[in-house]
Amino acid sequence: MARGNFGERLKREREMREVSLDELTKATRISARFVEALENEDWAKLPGGVFGHGFVRTIARYLGLNEEALLGEYDMARAEHSHAALPKPEERIPSPPKWLPVLGVFIALLLLAGLFYATRYGWRRYAAYRATKKSAAASLDMQPQSQFGSTSPGSTQQSSSAALPDLSVSTSAATRVRILADDKPLLDAELPAGETRHFSANQQFQVTAGDSSAVLLELNGKAMPPLGAPGASGTMVFSQKDLRP
Repeated sequence: MARGNFGERLKREREMREVSLDELTKATRISARFVEALENEDWAKLPGGVFGHGFVRTIARYLGLNEEALLGEYDMARAEHSHAALPKPEERIPSPPKWLPVLGVFIALLLLAGLFYATRYGWRRYAAYRATKKSAAASLDMQPQSQFGSTSPGSTQQSSSAALPDLSVSTSAATRVRILADDKPLLDAELPAGETRHFSANQQFQVTAGDSSAVLLELNGKAMPPLGAPGASGTMVFSQKDLRP
């Protein structure tokens, strides 16, 4: 059935019987807006289910029409309208914003910069550690010559000096370092990165650094633990027991 035929037929049958809209609404007790909605096929204004069927059946009975035939036309017209309303416009996936690739490149550059900095900082610490190890090895190689060389008074004095405990201080980054040997200040200055210095004492060392992670200590060629937490200042005291070879 073509769309609009049901409503046109219903209106034509009413007018052929000279039944006004007002008369029909009073006789059937159906609101005029529902009758007009049926004749205009304005389905959005009509209730569905048994209420719609009841309206059509009551009007058909009053106009002397075949109730079942009119109900069939009503159902067909309403079904055609429902099928026509089903298709929905195609929903396209929105394209990503234009700034998204730029953000990805920026994040990649940040990661590369962080990796480069971490690699460079780690290499500097490793180089400072290697330099400290070489310096300690060189000082150990010189000790036998001073101990077992000439027995002259001068050589005896050199041997006793070489036998003193050796404290090696190396820096992997610039920081302030303060050294006390036997309660006497030997150093209180800002040391640059890659600096290595040696100190001797008879009874005690006290080492203080502004950045604990920037200082590497070796006592008599043996690596010592850090002065404190990385990035914080720290102090370490080596007693006479620690200074024994």
